[in-house]
Amino acid sequence: MSDTIEKDAIRDVIAQMQAAWNRADFHGYMAGFANPDVTFVSRGKIQKDWQATLDHYIADYGGSPGSQGELAFTNIRIEMLAPDAAQLISDYKLVRPAGNQTGVNTRLMRKRDGRWVIALNHVSQIER
Repeated sequence: MSDTIEKDAIRDVIAQMQAAWNRADFHGYMAGFANPDVTFVSRGKIQKDWQATLDHYIADYGGSPGSQGELAFTNIRIEMLAPDAAQLISDYKLVRPAGNQTGVNTRLMRKRDGRWVIALNHVSQIER
């Protein structure tokens, strides 16, 4: 497949994740991550695995309807590294009642069983 087709497929995964988050579907959001072996780096720590990341999202963002806020990924840049690997860097903005967050995501995308997933996710939040 061409790089353009693969990049479009990756962008589609990110768009589906964004839509799932915005409807408070945390399981749908997590469908974009490698399961169970995603490596998730945030707040200066490495999270345990897929389930621990899901649990974190539900605990921190799932308190009441709308508490997850509105998430947007923008300025998405993708570099193909191999037929089954890509680097994705994007800006993100989360607007929510408990406080807004902005920053950058760095992601290693892997193609597994014909589907792109995030194998490594690093979040760098802009500190205010």
